[in-house]
Amino acid sequence: MTVLRYAAFTRDPAAGNPAGVVLDADTEPGALTDAQMLAIAAEVGYSETAFLTRATDGYTVRYFSPKAEVPFCGHATIASAVAVAERTGPGPLLFHTLAGEIPVVTSRDADGQLTATLTSVPPTVAEVPAPDLAEALAALGWSPDDLDPALPPRIGFAGARHLILAAATRDRLADLDYDFDRLRNLMLWRDWTTVKLVWRESETGFHVRDAFPVGGVVEDPATGASAAALGGYLRELGLVRPPVRLSVLQGEDLGRPGHLTVDIPEGTGGIQVTGNAIRMT
Repeated sequence: MTVLRYAAFTRDPAAGNPAGVVLDADTEPGALTDAQMLAIAAEVGYSETAFLTRATDGYTVRYFSPKAEVPFCGHATIASAVAVAERTGPGPLLFHTLAGEIPVVTSRDADGQLTATLTSVPPTVAEVPAPDLAEALAALGWSPDDLDPALPPRIGFAGARHLILAAATRDRLADLDYDFDRLRNLMLWRDWTTVKLVWRESETGFHVRDAFPVGGVVEDPATGASAAALGGYLRELGLVRPPVRLSVLQGEDLGRPGHLTVDIPEGTGGIQVTGNAIRMT
């Protein structure tokens, strides 16, 4: 079994978010079972490994963390699209995921590096029940005063569900030391894929972190699925004026800086997330 390793949302193999990619998962050396895919993801040890099989109009893609399958993963989508583009050339792709159809376009940027743009499923936003918010803050060791009142807590969805919490200061965002088991149990109960912690530096500039205990890791270094959910959240709550492009920085506090470009169109359609990916040695 060949597992390709890419760093997504970066041009530096030592930065961004590592993802495993298995091309031709149905033929190399044979169709993989769910248990085998989970075992491979656990052995790879990244937050996500993507398994691709050919479909008549694109690829069927499944995403596994070391602990469980997830319906959609943005950084592994970017990595997978670049891996396909390296094999067949850049252009449009269609990924069939458990969350729905995800169109992806690969191209070369101004420096000749491969880049990929995914379009999420239509996002939704929901209120956070007060007991769930209180439990999440307690698990994080945050108080209500640590939150930015201009960006209220919500559940954002753009292929997977994420609790979105905005920190009042950059220092609060940087100081992440949470109760792993307590937060994981809440997230499993509420079907949250990550807890997305954000700090708004400017109108279109954000620093973010994603707690990911349900995937078996403390933190995801660069998270495309939750970036799309953030875009839907900002549009739904009227916190940006679409069409607008966001610059999202993630991974700095882990020593693996990544950059995600998020385009928010008008209306109710999917959110576009763009980034580079590079093969890791």
